[in-house]
This record gives sequence, structure tokens and C-alpha cells, in this order.
Amino acid sequence: NYLLGVGRADCTGPVAEIPLMGYASPDQVGGGLLTRLYSRAFIMADLDDSRRVVFVSADIGMVSQRLRLEVLKKLKSKYGELYRQDNVILSGTHTHSGPAGYFQYTLFWITSKGLIRPSLNAIVNGIVKSIDIAHQNMKRGKLFINRGTVENSQINRSPFSYLENPESERSRYSSNTDKEMVMLKMVEENGQELGLISWFAVHPVSMNNTNHLVNSDNVGYASYLFEQEKNKGMLPGEGSFVAAFASSNLGDVSPNTKGPFCVNTGESCNNSQSTCPVGGAMMCMAMGPGNDMFDSTRIIGQNIYLKARDLYEKASQEVTGPLSSAHQWVNMSDVSVELNATHTVKTCKPALGHSFAAGTVDGVGGLNFTQGSVEGDPFWDEIRDQLLGKPSNETKACHKPKPILFSTGEMTRPHPWHPDIVDVQIVAIGSLAIVAVPGEFTTMSGRRLREAVKREFDSHGRPRMDVVIAGLCNVYTHYITTYEEYQVQRYEAASTIYGPHTLSAYIQLYRGLARAIATNRVQDLPRGPEPPVFNIGNLTLVPPLTDDRVPVNKTFGDVLQEVRQQYRVREVAEVTFVGANPRNSAENATEHNFLTVERYTNITDSWHVVQNDASWDTRFYWTKGFFGRSSVTIEWHIPHGTEPGVYRIRYFGHYRKKPPKSHAVSILFEGTSSAFEIISL
Repeated sequence: NYLLGVGRADCTGPVAEIPLMGYASPDQVGGGLLTRLYSRAFIMADLDDSRRVVFVSADIGMVSQRLRLEVLKKLKSKYGELYRQDNVILSGTHTHSGPAGYFQYTLFWITSKGLIRPSLNAIVNGIVKSIDIAHQNMKRGKLFINRGTVENSQINRSPFSYLENPESERSRYSSNTDKEMVMLKMVEENGQELGLISWFAVHPVSMNNTNHLVNSDNVGYASYLFEQEKNKGMLPGEGSFVAAFASSNLGDVSPNTKGPFCVNTGESCNNSQSTCPVGGAMMCMAMGPGNDMFDSTRIIGQNIYLKARDLYEKASQEVTGPLSSAHQWVNMSDVSVELNATHTVKTCKPALGHSFAAGTVDGVGGLNFTQGSVEGDPFWDEIRDQLLGKPSNETKACHKPKPILFSTGEMTRPHPWHPDIVDVQIVAIGSLAIVAVPGEFTTMSGRRLREAVKREFDSHGRPRMDVVIAGLCNVYTHYITTYEEYQVQRYEAASTIYGPHTLSAYIQLYRGLARAIATNRVQDLPRGPEPPVFNIGNLTLVPPLTDDRVPVNKTFGDVLQEVRQQYRVREVAEVTFVGANPRNSAENATEHNFLTVERYTNITDSWHVVQNDASWDTRFYWTKGFFGRSSVTIEWHIPHGTEPGVYRIRYFGHYRKKPPKSHAVSILFEGTSSAFEIISL
């Protein structure tokens, strides 16, 4: 038995004019909301409360170092030494449709348009709030673990790299992706269900880089379905049951199961360079199983949810035993790795290779780079040398065969471009070890890491440990491929920033943590060098907020394009309002809801809310016009099973107004559509 607490809090942040984090595409800027983003927190404590561990999964691209340091600082001021860098894991789901701008290292500013305070604050506050809620609701309960196979939900997007791994190793596995889901179920002593954490390796990139609506992608949809099922009668985002679908070793794993095709000709481009005969790499895109990206998100999310529900209902293996946690900061640009008794190698200062700029079949780069380049390109190298400086010979030699595009470890203006100091961390909950990794391990890298950690536990008297990898934790360091995959320099390898021996270094470090936990010597682990905190103000290229204005003879919230009088199920009800910049709302109210769908009740002559902006059936679009004008279009994709009756759609916004000689104020307004009828088919 343990003391258990779960919590969920909104961490959406600004949904307009902020770049989205993931595809690194400068054109992909937020323009509305499909579904809210949440932080989900799980606290486990010994019954005597001598030890605690916290696992947080947040609907964001990844956890950045800046984000983690600010969260830990807030936790320290609230709870003293209760929640620390060793016993708190912060993991990102890796959705590619959340706001960017929460990084302190310069490389990430280029596509994020700098450090965006409102974006960072929303995530920090959401994570802390979710931990607060879990902390306030600790109850005696039990943990159960289960595992099973998820079919039809992933493919390996760099299969030619995977084939570089030794045949003897590959033959031990039935697939070039990890299909296993591991699920941890939490139940109160009295049988009340609390929540679950699922770990499964898949990129949340069912929504592609043409999308402008903030959302949590396929794994977020799985969370939504599970929470809607358990929190009966509640609106999305409400209710006490919390279901987290967390990331794992998803480095080379795509949900776009139809595989890569040339957009212009329709032929397959499943080749080692992911390139098309006409149009090159920029035409090669992987397709999901659905008719469009919304449909693919729904299909993959539902697959994941159905498997988790099955595992949840059948979970019977109880997790028992002590809690422990181990953490170190490591200078990853300078780790010596003993490969064997005679052979020592080193990691490198961070650098990105040419294929980094190519992107992947899930989101191609904007320039004519191709994957699998082991040669540089004189044209781009010359531009790089002029703008950013040449990589040193030492760094070039260290990263071989990677042709270096950006020698980020040697770029320090205005601040370092990449982290040197990285977190390694393991939390053990009885027989379950959660290995928190600072980036995206490929399928085979993850297998090697799990095996090494398990062996370490085995050989120090902790047999039969379940080892699970939690991805995108604590600080973002791009990808970690195997040494063999690194040699062919596809996107994942070009983004393995500490060089060819990155994986070996991590395996050595995580074995050290596992050994310390197994032998009860955690207190002897050196803390390592503390990461820097750069003094950055609100340094951003995001346009400043200006006063909102309305068309002649109109006011905020007026309807510009009305709903129809009647709809059937599966049709789309749509209404357009005179709008205002949604950033005004994000900066004024953390829990602001942009819309409701309401149903009329005859008996009480009143309207009650049936959907909100966290629903996957509603879409909120913001369109910026000229001279401070803008409009908002709300769609409700009327789902199967909607009761016939009379409905309306409402919009809630804030407009910004700066009276002369005083501070700008944001004023709440609302708009309401005409009533419309839904008739049965």
C-alpha cells in the first residue's frame, strides 16, 4: 500500500500568434484551439510518508531545462525539501501542437521567436497546480501494473537506420518498433478509482505541420476518451479521475501508418533518403490511417485508449516495495565511456548534422536538405561559416561521420545554443523503475537502455524489475540513436547532439543510478554540476499586443455569420463572431474558456453547458484582420449520439483597450449564436 494523489490542471497558454513547438516550422503559428493542454500529476508516498515520488506528464512538446528549474523553484518555496530534483519527474507527451517559447538555449529561439513569458508561465503554473491538487488529495491506495501489445498504431520512420543494428540483435525482436504499452493503475483502498499512467512509444504527430490549432494530438485524445469515460457527466477537463498517456522511446516511431508517399505523384518514397523523383525530399510525407489529420488523430488515439482500457480492467499484478529516486546532473559534452577493458571513448560538444535540417517524413524541412547526408553541402556550409562561424576541427572529428551544420556547442551568443548540463534520473516504485530520459531515444536505443538498467538491478539483488522509459524529461537534448544508426546520419542521427557515443554514455550513467538504488547508496552519488540559469527578459519576436477594434456599427461578440436553423447529427454547426485577440484571455485568466455549446431545457426554461473548448468536437478559429480587427469562427462537429433538441453556441473573449495616460485593460465580452435545432437522422 501507498499514499496516492492525482491532479490535473490546465497548461494551455496563449493559442494565437505563438509558434507551435515540434516541427520547427516558422509558418506554423497558433491560430486557435482544438483542445486544451493539461498537466497530469501523480504522487506516490510510503505509508509512513518518509519517501515520496512525483511523476508529471504534461501535454507539451518536451520539458525544457528552464521550465524544470522554474517548477522546482516554485515547489521549493511552497513545500521546502519535499519535492526536489531527484524525486520529481517532469515528462512531455511530445505533442507538436502546443505553444513554443519556453526555452533558454538560443537554438530553440530561432523557430520559437525567443523566450515567450506567457507561454512559459502557463506551463510552469499548470504543472505546479497539478502537483498541488495531487498533494492535497493524498489517500491510501494500491498500484497495479499491466502490459500488452498495441497494434496498427505505429511504424518506424527510419527503417533503413534500424537495419544498421546487428542482425543478431534485431532477430531477438519481432518488430522494428516497441509495440508494448506499460500501464500503472491507481485505486483507493475503498475501491475508488484514481487514475492511470500509460507509457507507449509513438510520436504525437497525427496532426501535421499545416495545423494551426493548439491540441494534444493522438495521446491527448486517448487521455480525453479515458477521462470522459471515468468522469461520467462531467465536461472535458473536469472530474477527479486522471489518465496520463506518457511518452517513451519514440525517437524513430511515427503514427502515420500508411507510410511515406510523394505528395505530388502518389508513389512510395520509403527509401534511405526519403526523397521523391520529382520535388526531392520536400514532397515526401507520411500519411496517417484517416481521411485527414483530425481523423487520423482520432483513429490512433482511440487504438491507444482501447488497449489501455483493456489493460486497466484486467490489471491484477500489484506493485509493492520501497520508493526511491536517484538523480545527477552531468556535463554531457565531456563524458568518458569505457566500452570495454581496453577501449575508452568520449562524448562531444553538442552539434547538429546536415540531415537535421531535412526534417522527417512526419514534417519535412523547409530547405532542400535530404536525410542520410554524410557529406556537407558547400553552399550551406559557406552561409553557416559567414553567419555563425566554422565548427572547430576537434568537434568535426568527434562527431564523424556527421557533417556538422550547426556547431551549437561552440556558439554562445547571446547565450549558449545548447545545454551541456543534462539531468539523468531514475525513480523506483517497488518493482517498477521509471527511467527519465532527456530526449528522444530510438526504438533500439531504448531497448538497450532498458536491458542495461534491468541487468544492473538483477546483478545487485533487485531481480524482476519492470523497467519503463519516460521520454522528453527534464531537459531537451534532441535524439539518441545507437552507434550503428548514427553511421547513416538520417534525421534522428544528425540530431544526436553529443556525438556517436551518446547512447553508450547514457547507458553508463543510468547503470550507475540503478546500482545506487539497488545497493541503497543513493546518498553517495555526486550531485554533478548545476545547470545555468540565463538572465533573459521577455526576449521575443512575437508581435506586441495592440488595441482590438470592431467594424463600423458592430460591437465585440456580434454575430457576423449565423448558424443554420437546423442540423443533423454528424453535420457541422458553424458561427462567426466579431472577435478579439485570444492572447488577451491567456494573459488574464488561466482557466479561460473560449466557448460553450449549450442545450435548452424546457422544464427549467434554462440553458446548460454540454461542451466546452476542451472538447474534441469543438474547434475555435481566430482570424486576424487589419487595423486591430479580428473574427472568431466556432465549429461544433455534432457527434453521433447527440440528443435531439434546441442548442446554441457561445463565445467568451477579452478585448484590449488602452485609455490615454493609463495602463491597458482587458475587458470581458461574450457573443451568442441564434438557437438551432438538432433533429434525429
